[in-house]
Amino acid sequence: MRHPGDDNFANRRKAANEAKQHLLDKLKAAPKADDPEMVARRAERRATAEARELRRAERVKSKQEDAERNLAAAAALADAANAEARAKAEERETQERERIARVISDEADRKAERDRRYAARKARRV
Repeated sequence: MRHPGDDNFANRRKAANEAKQHLLDKLKAAPKADDPEMVARRAERRATAEARELRRAERVKSKQEDAERNLAAAAALADAANAEARAKAEERETQERERIARVISDEADRKAERDRRYAARKARRV
């Protein structure tokens, strides 16, 4: 305690009542809910909250548009990659067919040459 001699019950009770009265006076002096200044403050807070919500909605919309653009770009890249892979596969398949056709043609030429030599040999014998 601040003053050891002033600790009697009446002084403490008086101080408590004064503190209580001070709080009541402070509460009475506070602006009421229908006070024009309070109404204006609430309207300002409401407008600020609405503006904040609009900005948030705009951010969400912007992020969604970015995501859609990214998805479209990724889909375009995937389509291009698939088209390139198909083109390469078709090229390989065409080259394989051409190689097989060359092999068959070479075999036919060799067989024809062999048959020609055989026929020439037979013709010399007869």
